[in-house]
Amino acid sequence: MEIEIDKYSGFCFGVVYAIQMAEEELKESNFLLCLGDIVHNNKEVERLSNLGLKVIDHDDLKNYHDCKVLIRAHGEPPSTYKIAMENNIQLLDASCPVVLKLQHQIKEGYKSVSDIDGQIVVYGKKGHAEVIGLLGQIEGDAVVVSSIEDLDQLDFNRPIYMYSQTTKSPKNYSDIKREIEKRRTNIGINKPLQFVVNDTLCRQVSGREPQLKQFSAKHDVIIFVSGKKSSNGRMLYESCKNENSNSYFVSDVNEIHSDWFSLANSVGVCGATSTPLWMMERVSEFISKIK
Repeated sequence: MEIEIDKYSGFCFGVVYAIQMAEEELKESNFLLCLGDIVHNNKEVERLSNLGLKVIDHDDLKNYHDCKVLIRAHGEPPSTYKIAMENNIQLLDASCPVVLKLQHQIKEGYKSVSDIDGQIVVYGKKGHAEVIGLLGQIEGDAVVVSSIEDLDQLDFNRPIYMYSQTTKSPKNYSDIKREIEKRRTNIGINKPLQFVVNDTLCRQVSGREPQLKQFSAKHDVIIFVSGKKSSNGRMLYESCKNENSNSYFVSDVNEIHSDWFSLANSVGVCGATSTPLWMMERVSEFISKIK
């Protein structure tokens, strides 16, 4: 049985940068605080925890003083930087440049849309760290939508500026855009300058979806490796599943069933932008011993 690891899967550059920053600090001090899981993969978090990385939340942050704290790739709202300054906390800021650019865009867009009594719409996962960081730029004055059903919250008579969480599906973002256009047209509003759709998807992430479809089509079975908390992982896995019905989502080797491979001549192993290469290699090695 042939087993191939997708060479394009694994950490995006933002996650690589955050983990490198953490590892460098841990080599020197053997201890570092991180605000939230450094990556949405429990096995990688566990590996770094064994090196001395301690995960804290925003409530914990208020109680720390005179220390170092890592900001992960997802970015943070302004309130986090304010607390750090007040508590003399040195931030090791690994915020992804793509996320920082989006934070700036949404802040500037909010100024413009407020002048015309409009509304900000963010397509993303409610409660996701990146979305919390975005909302923090505009004091939470936005409507977060994760599906077409959520669009009922909008006032289609008012101007709309739309943004997306960087790791969401381009197809789903496009579907939501078309639905908003449709509803505006249905009530007789056809002013294009009052509906502004900002292209804020990360190209490194969005480019993986079509590539994974090709990868999934050429193998009998697909094993998609990802942490269960990863929204990017769920999105990319669905792309694999839509292309190849014999696709399975696993977080570790103990979730793999040998009967998945009974008729397989080739197996593809792939993962999310939060999936470490060592995890995919471990899965590949485990499968190789099945038959």
